[in-house]
Parts: sequence; C-alpha cells; structure tokens
Amino acid sequence: PMEKPKICVVGACNLDLISYVPRLPSMGETLHGNRFHMGYGGKGANQAIMAAKLGGEVTMVTKLGQDVFGENTLKNFKTWGVNPQHIHFTDQAFSGVAPIAVDTEGHNSIIIVTGANDLLTVEEVEAARSDIASSSILVCQLEIPIEINLAALRIAREEGVKTIFNPAPARSEIPQELYQLSDIFCPNETETELLTGMSVQSLEEAENAAKVLIERGAASVILTLGERG
Repeated sequence: PMEKPKICVVGACNLDLISYVPRLPSMGETLHGNRFHMGYGGKGANQAIMAAKLGGEVTMVTKLGQDVFGENTLKNFKTWGVNPQHIHFTDQAFSGVAPIAVDTEGHNSIIIVTGANDLLTVEEVEAARSDIASSSILVCQLEIPIEINLAALRIAREEGVKTIFNPAPARSEIPQELYQLSDIFCPNETETELLTGMSVQSLEEAENAAKVLIERGAASVILTLGERG
C-alpha cells in the first residue's frame, strides 16, 4: 500500500456554539432560538481533520483549555486518527469558542474568543520539531499568534519541509518573513484584496494580485476564488 502523506498542522481549535434564531437579537434583547448545534471548528483543526479524512497521517500542534470543550476536541481528534502528542492543555484560559447566531436567511453574527489558542508557546512548537521534520508538509494559518506561526514555519524551512500558509482570518498586513517562509501561500479573494489593496474581481486581476504576493516572497500562490471555483 502507498505510504500515507505526513502532514503537520499548527493552528487553532474552536468549538462552534450555534444557535438558530428567527432573527438576530437587538441590543439588550433576549430571544428564543429554535435549535442549537455544537460543532468542532477552528481553522487549524478543520484543516487537520480534513487532511486525516482524506487519508493523511496528521499531527496537530495546538492548545486547549482544561474544560469539557477541550476534552471533547481531543476525543474528536483521536476518533479521526490525528496524532495528539502535541495537543497541549492550559488552566489559564478556556478552550477557544465561537458562539454563533444564525437567522432564517442564513445571516449570522459570530463572537470568537480565541482563549487557549493564544497561549501556545514557541517552546511547545520547538518540542514538535521532530514531528514537523518528518512531515511532507506543514500547514499554518492566522488564528494563532504570528510569532508562533513564524516559529513553526522557520523550523519547517530549517528541516527542508514544504510549507502551506493560509492567511485567514483576513488582516491587512503580515510580516514580510511570513511570505518568504511560504512555499505555498493560499489566500481567498477577501484576504488577497486586504493584503494587496488590489481588486480580484476578474481572473486577470486575481493573477496580478497573486504576482504581488510572489514578489513579497511567497514561492507560489494558490488563490481560492469562492463560488468561481
């Protein structure tokens, strides 16, 4: 049998707490929702679980709170066969959560409390060096502190491991070094527009914006185009 690709994801876990409501509440209002759903989320966790579902051998480097959300998130990772060796726990913050209200039209309002995700340390990433080194690919995103991403990407670069960087959630600027450490820089339209100040309405515009990202140091760019595929 073919050997499974080894993938290491350094990133965030959030628990999505989704309430379905007739409309979004106004200030000071208490509303009755008609349905509640809890979902495992967080940009890093989503990438790790998808990679595992697609047959990858995945190691996740992250930090959870010592609470029921953290315990369940760990269980979920184990269920999908993700290596839990570098999943850390802290009693200094709650696990990351995202309480979400969704109305009948599908509009939503979201509060993200990153919590334990912000407490992942450079030392904990360094402790995962051998797992990063033995991976074919390291995947990072912006839902954990930038210096943690830089630490992980630097290790990958030192160890000759290919890097994928996903600049989400969107922000208008990131350090030059993040581009330079990205073998594959993978933004969507919004993220690209924010980072470059350029429009990506047409394919040609998207290509020009991607070239700017490459000029900033990314080895290659995969720009996702939402509903345009």
